[in-house]
Amino acid sequence: MPEARATAVVGLQWGDEGKGKLVDLLAAEHDVVVRYNGGANAGHSVVVNGERFALHLVPCGILYPGKLAVVGNGVVVDPDKLLDEVTGLVARGVDCSGLVVSDRAHVVLPYHKTEDALREDELRAAQSAAHTGEGVLRAGEIGTTKRGIGPAYADKAYRASAIRIGDLLRPEVLGGKVELACLFKNALFRGLGGRHEPVDPRVLTAQLLTLGERLGPMIRDTVYLLHEQLAAGKRLLFEGGNATLLDVDHGTYPFVTSSACSALGIGSGTGVPPQRIGKILGVCKAYCTRVGAGPMPTEQVNAAGERIRERGREYGTTTGRPRRTGWLDLVALRYAVMVNGATGLALTMLDVMAGFDEINVCTAYDIGGERTDRFPPDGHMLRACEPVYETLAGFGEEITGARRRADLPRNAARYVEFIEEAAGVRAEIISVGPDRVQTIVE
Repeated sequence: MPEARATAVVGLQWGDEGKGKLVDLLAAEHDVVVRYNGGANAGHSVVVNGERFALHLVPCGILYPGKLAVVGNGVVVDPDKLLDEVTGLVARGVDCSGLVVSDRAHVVLPYHKTEDALREDELRAAQSAAHTGEGVLRAGEIGTTKRGIGPAYADKAYRASAIRIGDLLRPEVLGGKVELACLFKNALFRGLGGRHEPVDPRVLTAQLLTLGERLGPMIRDTVYLLHEQLAAGKRLLFEGGNATLLDVDHGTYPFVTSSACSALGIGSGTGVPPQRIGKILGVCKAYCTRVGAGPMPTEQVNAAGERIRERGREYGTTTGRPRRTGWLDLVALRYAVMVNGATGLALTMLDVMAGFDEINVCTAYDIGGERTDRFPPDGHMLRACEPVYETLAGFGEEITGARRRADLPRNAARYVEFIEEAAGVRAEIISVGPDRVQTIVE
C-alpha cells in the first residue's frame, strides 16, 4: 500500500473552530495545501505577526511562499470572488504564484446568487401561508449566505446545465452550456414571480471567457497533480471548509451546508484516496458556536454567552454576523470524532474561557425523560434534546502567554484533560490566542 503522506484538518463543530490558524501552522511542514469542499461561504482567518488575513476560496497555505495551494474539484468557485481575493493578497505582498484551481471545480455564477435570494423569498412566503410551522422551514432558517453555493451544487447534480472551471477555457463548449443554463434559470425566475431581469447568455458567456483568460494560468487537472506530488514524496495537507456538523450527509440536516465537510469528503473532493491520509486532526473550540438558525443544545442567550462572544470575537469571517455561543457539547464532539476517524484534537480558543468561575460541559442529552450519549444528526430531533451538564472549576488566569501544557493553570489543564477523556483522542495542539506563536504543540 502506498505510504500515507497526507494530513487532514477538519472542523468538528458547526464551523469557525479556527481551522485557518491550524492549517497555517501545519503548512510549514507540508508541501501542498488543498481545499476540498465548500466555496466562498467558508471563511478562514489567519493572524501572522499581528496581521490578519481573511481567506475564503484561497487555501491558507498561500501565506507560505513556495507552497502549492490547490483548490480541488469538490469546491464550487466564484471566479470574480477568487480573482478579487488574489488581487487583495498580492497587494499585501503575498506570493500567489503557487495557486492552482481544478479544471473540474464547478463555477458559481450570478444566476446562482439570484436563485439563492429568490428561493429564500419563496420560503418566507410559504411560511406565511402555512397554517402550521411543523415541517416548514422559516425564511433564512438554513442560514444561507446568499452566495449561490447551494444552487451551484444543485446544478452539479443536474449535470446538463452545470459549468466547470475548465469550460471557461473552451469557447466552443461554454456558449452552449450557458445558453442551456440561462434557458432553465430564466424559466425558474419567471416561475418565482418574474422579479428579476432575464439573464442574457451572450453577455454572460463573454464575461466568463474574459474570466477564463485571467484564470487560465491557474487551471490544472489537480487529480493528476496531487498524485504526482505524492509520487514525488511531497506531503499534502487537506483543508476542510465549514465543519462536520454542517456536512450535507452527516450534519444536522437540513440545517447544513451543501457539501461534504468531514474528512469523508476528501476522496471525492480531490481524487486522493483515504489510505493516503495518515493523520486527521479534528479542530474544536473550548466552547460551541453556530451561525444562522438550526438547533444548538448548549446555546447560552445570556451573560455567559455574551461574554464568550466578545472575548472570542465571535463574528463571521464571511458575513460579519454575530455567532451564537454556548458551552462545549461533548456529545456532538464524540460523534464528530467518530465520523472523521480523528487521530488527534486541536483545541482552540482555550484563552476565551479564562475568567469563568465555573465552566459547564454537556456530557449527555435528555430526550423526553430518557438520557442518551448519542448525537442525532437530524435537525428536528436535535431540537428536542436538552443538555445534561457537568460543572467544572473555572480558571481566572489569562493564558495567552502559555507555550507548554505545564504553563497552564491547573484548572485549565484539567479542563483539557476532561475533553480528551470524553473525546477519546489527545489534544495534540492547544491554541491560546490568534497568532501563530500563541500555540501549545506537545
